[in-house]
Amino acid sequence: MSIPHQLERADLLCKQRGVRFTPTRRNVFMLIAEYQGAVSAYDLLDRLKEREPNATPPTVYRALDFLLKQGFVHKVESLNAFLFCEHFDEHHPMQLLICNSCGLVIELHDEAINRAFEQQAEANGFTITNQSIEAHGQCHSCAE
Repeated sequence: MSIPHQLERADLLCKQRGVRFTPTRRNVFMLIAEYQGAVSAYDLLDRLKEREPNATPPTVYRALDFLLKQGFVHKVESLNAFLFCEHFDEHHPMQLLICNSCGLVIELHDEAINRAFEQQAEANGFTITNQSIEAHGQCHSCAE
């Protein structure tokens, strides 16, 4: 799906949710959408400064917090990086495969994994409030 179409979908969702999709939030959204794979906040800051010369780390972190809350991006905890989510208009389980060689991040949506994880948590008297399942290894291209 094209970035302008993704931006249009995000704009509509923000209007429906009654939240402000400010120019800075839109710029960070577009930068992440253009990026292939996971990107760090400081790499985003460098790119954002091309559009907004006065941007600072708090500027990017506030925008990222907003994008995370809206489900537009995922945080790759083990890399301290962010990944654009193309399925942001629906709640979905997520698992990430991360290549240690090239940095490729593959987002999976396996309901069975999510259900099994939630059942194990419940069986242990645990309530999940935030879930991140990440696996590191080597992608097919790097394994050759």
